[in-house]
Amino acid sequence: MNFQALFAPEALIAILTLTFLEIILGIDNIVFISIVTGKLSAKDRPKARNIGLGLALLFRIMMLFGLSFILSLNQPFYSLNNDILSFGISGQSLIVFLGGLFLLYKSVSEIHEKLEGETEGESRESKSGVSKAIIQIALLNLVFSFDSILTAIGLVSLKEAPEGFGYATGMEIMIVSVIISVIIMMAFAGPVSDFVNKNPTIQILGLSFLILIGVMLLAEASHMSHLKFMNGLEVNAIPKGYLYFAIMFSLFIEFLNIKMRKGKNPVKLHDSKIMDKELK
Repeated sequence: MNFQALFAPEALIAILTLTFLEIILGIDNIVFISIVTGKLSAKDRPKARNIGLGLALLFRIMMLFGLSFILSLNQPFYSLNNDILSFGISGQSLIVFLGGLFLLYKSVSEIHEKLEGETEGESRESKSGVSKAIIQIALLNLVFSFDSILTAIGLVSLKEAPEGFGYATGMEIMIVSVIISVIIMMAFAGPVSDFVNKNPTIQILGLSFLILIGVMLLAEASHMSHLKFMNGLEVNAIPKGYLYFAIMFSLFIEFLNIKMRKGKNPVKLHDSKIMDKELK
């Protein structure tokens, strides 16, 4: 690895940009891990979180070294073109589509479970399923890593490489960015998970975000497949910036609600104590 080249101003800017992007794209990953590990016992949660994020790092680095194979997956292996619709399914679009379906299924089932409640037996069974939680995290990490690497490749390819920077340096920049972003996510995954699990409204909000991201993945897969209907209407990808702005705005409003609720609780507690004294 050319460490000297990584400290060049252009390389540092690229590393900071990609690291920030990886963290933003990893928010949904942390939310999913928080909700899945929330069913585990307190002692098993850190283990499952670290294994999940460790798998995310492993998948991303493996995919970076398999760039040629990933890029080759954009060629359609099945096409359909008639008067009703036309599309061409590629390996990339199929992986993203299946990931979106899995995310929708998991999010809707989790919301249903939280609204309907769970039996004591189901609760005990879920808390002992560390391996089940890790498998779910690994499956979703595979999809998130795939989408993240495709975005990173697009960003790096759009930048003009400075003199002396070749393919290897671009690879090094992406690897360093992935490693830094995962380390940061590991540091904050614990506090974020505790906060999410302590606030039921944040859990429902997070699951709603995952539904939005699932829909975004389905739209992105349709766009990769060049899905067109008979009237010439083509499905376009949903810009990630719009989606993540909506998520951050919703979180900001919910934080204000939580702060207001906490501010009212001491007043209610004080009033209840006064009423108790008056009754006595």
